[in-house]
This record gives sequence, C-alpha cells and structure tokens, in this order.
Amino acid sequence: MVRLRAGVVVFNSLRSSLLMSNQVTAQTMASAIRALSMDAVQKAKSGHPGMPMGMADIAVALWTRHLRHNPANPAWVGRDRFILSNGHGSMLQYALLHLTGYDLSMEDVKNFRQMGSKTPGHPEVGITPGVETTTGPLGQGIANGVGMALAEKMLAAEFNREGFPVIDNRTYVFLGDGCMMEGVSHEACSLAGVWGLNKLIAIYDDNGISIDGDVKGWYGDDVRGRFESYGWNVIGPVDGHDIDAMDAAIAQAKQETQKPTLIIARTVIGKGSPNRAGTAKAHGEALGDAEIALTREAIDWPYPAFEVPAEVYEAMDAKAAGAESERAWDAMFAQYEAAYPELAAELKRRLAGDLPEAFEGAVMQALCDAEAAKETVATRKASQKALNALAPALPELLGGSADLTGSNLTNWSGVQTLTRENMLGRHISYGVREFGMSAIQNGIALYGGFIPYSATFLTFSDYSRNALRMAGLMKTRSIFVFTHDSIGLGEDGPTHQSVEHVASLRLIPNLDVWRPCDTVESIVAWAAAIERKDGPSTLIFSRQNVEFTEREEVDADVIARGGYIVAEAPAGADAVQCVIVASGSELPLALQARKLLVAQNVQVRVVSMPCADAFDRQPEAYRQSVFPVGSPLMAIEAGVTGLWYKYMTGKGDVVGIDTFGESAPANVLWQHFGFTVEKVVDKVLKLTA
Repeated sequence: MVRLRAGVVVFNSLRSSLLMSNQVTAQTMASAIRALSMDAVQKAKSGHPGMPMGMADIAVALWTRHLRHNPANPAWVGRDRFILSNGHGSMLQYALLHLTGYDLSMEDVKNFRQMGSKTPGHPEVGITPGVETTTGPLGQGIANGVGMALAEKMLAAEFNREGFPVIDNRTYVFLGDGCMMEGVSHEACSLAGVWGLNKLIAIYDDNGISIDGDVKGWYGDDVRGRFESYGWNVIGPVDGHDIDAMDAAIAQAKQETQKPTLIIARTVIGKGSPNRAGTAKAHGEALGDAEIALTREAIDWPYPAFEVPAEVYEAMDAKAAGAESERAWDAMFAQYEAAYPELAAELKRRLAGDLPEAFEGAVMQALCDAEAAKETVATRKASQKALNALAPALPELLGGSADLTGSNLTNWSGVQTLTRENMLGRHISYGVREFGMSAIQNGIALYGGFIPYSATFLTFSDYSRNALRMAGLMKTRSIFVFTHDSIGLGEDGPTHQSVEHVASLRLIPNLDVWRPCDTVESIVAWAAAIERKDGPSTLIFSRQNVEFTEREEVDADVIARGGYIVAEAPAGADAVQCVIVASGSELPLALQARKLLVAQNVQVRVVSMPCADAFDRQPEAYRQSVFPVGSPLMAIEAGVTGLWYKYMTGKGDVVGIDTFGESAPANVLWQHFGFTVEKVVDKVLKLTA
C-alpha cells in the first residue's frame, strides 16, 4: 500500500486484479458512486457527500436492475421516471447519469457546482440530461413524483388499449428524513394513497441523521404506520447496504397493483468514511483530503480522484439495454398507430404540447360572445365562462381546486371529477392542501400530456409559494388560479383579504401574473396562459361583480401584450395630460374618473394592465407608446403600491393599500380605503396642476 500526497490511496495488487477481471461486482459499482461523489464535493469545496455515499447501494440496485431508461434518449416516452427528492445529494444522480452513459462527461462531474456547469448544486430539469425535475427544497420532489404517477395513470386510462400499454412506466423517488418532515410530503402522499398510484415507488433513506444531528430529538414518526394510514404498501425496514435485499424489495414493490409503495431502507450516512459515517459532519461538507484517503482504503477503491476503470463503465452502461427497450416500445407503438391512428395522433400531439386546431377558433368565438353579452359579473365567474368556452376544444385541460370548487369556479359544464375509479375525470378535488396541490401540479406538467391548473383563494397562495417559485424556475406549463383577490371580498376580513399577494407574485421570475378586468380580458388571460410553453402563469380573479369594459374594438393580440390603451384622451395621443393605469376590478374606477376629468377638459388616457409581466417584455417603443416618457401617471390597484412607481418617468401617484384590510361589507371598505372617483380625480388634478 502506498499513500500519495494528494490523499489518494493506491492498492497496487488490488488494482491489478480488478483491472484484469471481467467481473465487476455491484459493490464495486457502489464504490465508484461513493468515490465520484466525495471527489466532486471535495473539488468544489462544497456539497453533500453523506447521502450519495449512504444511498449508493440502493442506487445500484435500482439503476442497474430495475430502472427502464435510455441514456441516449432521456426524453423517451416509455422511460421510468426517477426523482431525487432529497436533491442536496445531487452527486448521487450525477454519478449515476455519468456512469450509465448519459451525456454527462467526467469534466462535467469535475465542474460540480461551478458557473454554467451541467452539474449544479441541486438537480435542475433542463440543465442536466436525465434529470426529470428540479429538487432541493425538501418534500417537493416526492410531491412532483405523485403528480407524474397520476399523469401516467390518467394517460394510460385514456389511451391504452388491450395489448397496447403505450403509457406504462413507474415513478421512482428517493427521499430522506427532511422530505418526510416537510408538510408537503404529508399532503401529497395522502393523495397518492387516495388515488391508488401503484406505479409510484418511493425509497426512504432512513439514516437517522439531519443537519442538527440525530433526528430522535425532533423526528419520531411511526413511518410505517403513517404510510399505511395513507393507503400505501410499506416494505421494510430493509438493509439499504444489502444490494440484493434492495433488489428484492423493489421487485416486490413492482408486483403491487393497488397501492403506492414505500420501501424503508436503513442506511448509514457517509457510508465508507471511517470517521464521518453516521454523523452530521458527513451531511453537508467536503470530507477533506485525509478522510478521503482513508475512505478510499475502506471501500477498496484504489484509483485517483475522478478515475473510473473501463470495466466499471462497461458494467454500468445502460445504452444498449435502453436502446433495445426503446426499439421494443417503438415497435409496439407502430402497431398501436396502425390499429388506432386517431388515438395515436392525439397522444403524440398531447405529449408534444401542441394545441388542437380548434383552440384558436374557440378563443375567437368566446371573445365575440363576451363582447356581445357585455356582462357585469365577478371575474371568477368570467373565468368559468372562459372555461366553458375553451375546455371542450382542449381535452388536455386538467383542473382542480383545494376544496373551493364552488368558490373558485374552476369546474366547467359537464366535467367529471377525477377519482380512483374514474381516471378520465378532468377536475381534481385536492382537499385543503394548497402546497401539495401546486407541487403535484408541477409534476403533472413535467410529465406531459396535460395542461394543468389548480385554484384556491389568493391569500392562500402563500401556502403554495415555493411550488410557484419552482414552477417559474423549471419553466413548467402550470396555471395557478387565485380568486377572492382583494378587500372586495368584504366581511371575511384581513385574514382573507389579499393586499400584498399580487405584488409578491409579480416578484417571482418567469411567472406571469394576470389580473383581468372583465370577461374579455379573462378569456385572453386564459388563452395566453394555455398557449405559453416556457413558464407558468397565475390567473387572479375577483369575488365581487365588475362592470364590463366598453372598447372601440376587441384586439386579443393587443390585450395579450399585458398593458394597452383602453380609452384614449379625447383630443388624441399627442394631447395626453395624464395616464391612469389600473388592473382588474379597479379599471371601472379609472374609467369613471376619466369621464369626470374629461368633463373638466383634462385630457386623460386610461390604460388597462392585466399582466405587468407580459407588458414588461414588450419592446421599449410599445411601452413608451402606452406610457409616454414624462407624462404624469396615476395608478389604481387594491394592493400594495410599490410596483407602480417603476412606470413613472414624471410625476406620479398611486391609490392603493399599504396596510392590512378590515372586516366590513365591500362597499364600506372601498370608501374607507379611498377607492372613490372623487379621490382619483383629486389626485389627477394635483398631478396635472
């Protein structure tokens, strides 16, 4: 044995015998994962080696004996889905992807956690080939997995035919103590049991250690009892370092036909490290050169950092098996397509995310009907009218509500509720589970085949916020509906009156926030959210009735720009003395104030701003045509005022609310908080004086 200064231990005799051998054991594969994980963390001088080292044996059992995937085509429809919910252990997944043949080179592994690398600190969908969802905020990965498993079961019910299981994959999730402790895992796993998602297999890394140490002081759940009460099949505890035992447990889980399965795997965090294994020190910091040298000796890994022998690559390479699995699936799909051409074409369209030809016509007809009806309704009702018009042309639309369907009005005429017995239902009753609902929805969107939306009251968007943030980060095609958007809901009081929520949602990058004013804008908002492929949208609606906005013409393309001139100054654009801008239910107030101001010969333009995010993406020339540089600007919105000042290039003011609301009838609240024609007129006159 020779110890090198770089901290690498080389066992010459062992190395020679291993290189000469054609037999690579499963334990050697696990050692390769452990070595790559600790080396990458050490080179980055940051990361989490403990979980990858502890779950390496489990990973070998799953990835080399059960997982159906094709590294040459990570987007293959027939693949199983793998989610690392405990995403801080990202090097486990990167090591697996590298060793099994994905487009993830050793240089990528060496660039772990570096700027622009394909191996970021936590797994990110769209960055690393083979990563199905972005994980790290604990608990959301398992919730995404529930969504993926639900989408699989629903698409299978709709498209599979006897002898043609064209949708038939399992969803595997690794999760740890942190995921188990987060409340979102309770919400999502409960629903998985209700829905009977038998192709969902979760493997729990039960190592008893979190950042603060031994979890006994803060985590005492009866995990078996908890999951059995949800309606899950529970296997274990199993020795997570016995690869054959894990293989058998996974095989057993795959036989379950009625329930999701949790495999409890007992492991040692940092397995292989002589001085860090089983301790919190292994969790989130590099082992150090000296400890890595000792670990190499302990796991019989006689190779320098980032060196893996060819025999290990050959043993773990999944490209040939993956290509064969894909060829078999392609052959089956070709027969399916011949037998059921219309079904096959529809499935391909849905999975590609393309909208049906009838959709555009449905939007235009809905706009014509709305303009003809000129209804004064709550915008939540306008939203439901939009759904009634658009849903029949959009079979992939999948709605839901957190026990507020009758208030959110997210169902449409004739829609069936999804149940365990009816996977053809297109409206989901999620129960009071806002966070779980939103994270599950992200999983559905990532799986594909559906355009999902879900709803609750706007004030409860706080419960969902991290899932909304993740939707923006992942660019999922998710739609989040929030109703009861302001003090206009009245007597329920400040606990339910959203004040800061619209503004706070606008702060989330890549999240479009729509707050339409009437039936016309509600249809455009729905259409824009449905058509958007590169990110999520929120649709925000009122409880109270809102007067229909008269327009000289309805131009959906202009409205879709997010901000547009709804009423020009009578003397024309060149004569504008002040611009009044409003969103949602406050637009009629702006138009009423304009009427009085014009009577006083004040040239006022009114701008509707249903989506500031879309407006901000417009070319500068368009934005300046709406808000002329230097013109006084008066903004009206029933919420915090901060957003609006960025649009002011001259004098400006805002009618808004920078306090919490009050409990009183809505008409009293509008007066109390100054949402009156008189106040707006007075402020505009001061701006134009």
